[in-house]
Amino acid sequence: MALLYDEGPTMTDDEFRLIRDLFEAYCGIHFGSEAKYVVERRLRERVRELALSDFDQYYRRLRFHPDAATELERAVEQLTTNETYFFRETYQLEAFEREILPALRTRLADRRRLTIWSAGCSTGEEVYTLAMILSQAEGLRDWEIRIFGTDISRRCLQHARKAVYGPASFRVAPAHALRHFVETSRGRAVRPEIRAMCHFGHLNLLDRNQSAIVGNVDVVFCRNVLIYFDARARADVVRTFYERLVPGGYLLLGHSESLLHTSTDFELVHLQRDMVYRRPQFDPALEGLA
Repeated sequence: MALLYDEGPTMTDDEFRLIRDLFEAYCGIHFGSEAKYVVERRLRERVRELALSDFDQYYRRLRFHPDAATELERAVEQLTTNETYFFRETYQLEAFEREILPALRTRLADRRRLTIWSAGCSTGEEVYTLAMILSQAEGLRDWEIRIFGTDISRRCLQHARKAVYGPASFRVAPAHALRHFVETSRGRAVRPEIRAMCHFGHLNLLDRNQSAIVGNVDVVFCRNVLIYFDARARADVVRTFYERLVPGGYLLLGHSESLLHTSTDFELVHLQRDMVYRRPQFDPALEGLA
């Protein structure tokens, strides 16, 4: 007689809505009704590990337990997909290197300092990609360059700080980029001079006060992150980017993302191979106060 495997508790529609709304309020990630099965499957493991009988008890754990904040973080780890690789969306990186960087180099020549924020950096490939590009950029050799990578996933940040990557991370990386790595038994490790330019920190993008730790930045990369947020959360996060960017600073989104119906604060910049957003050099609201 075959034994049936007990998959564990199932999630009712009401439980899904309660848990979904909780995550949405916490970090802005929106799950449509079609995602109910995925949410149920990925959180079932946590229900088992906590020896709970159903998702109603798990919801109460997320809401009222003294360890609720920590469990919310763990749940987000289970629910988010963090797939990335070096030199992703190459056309945009080329636009950054060939058009945005020269403009920044001219405008910031007196300051000789460049700060970039990679928001939603996942396991760090984007941050190190930018560091590789900047390390070879003409006219920046003696500049102070800092690249901040932030993510809501502590597991991803731990991976990023280790800076050791397997073959999947190099699927589109150009051959010349490999000189920035050292072969080890665990994979390719980023060289120390590249790692020294990069800094990582835990950050919930909906926490505007927490985002102040990033300081003022010249460029924000936030690629393929906003698509997971609802409209309210997108607007809040984009407003944070506006506040963190210096006047004239650039915002680079993923190829399927735009600020249409989200924000009118930025101006659209047409480059040869891409379109990006820029905080206006002169803020009309501030000019009116002068």
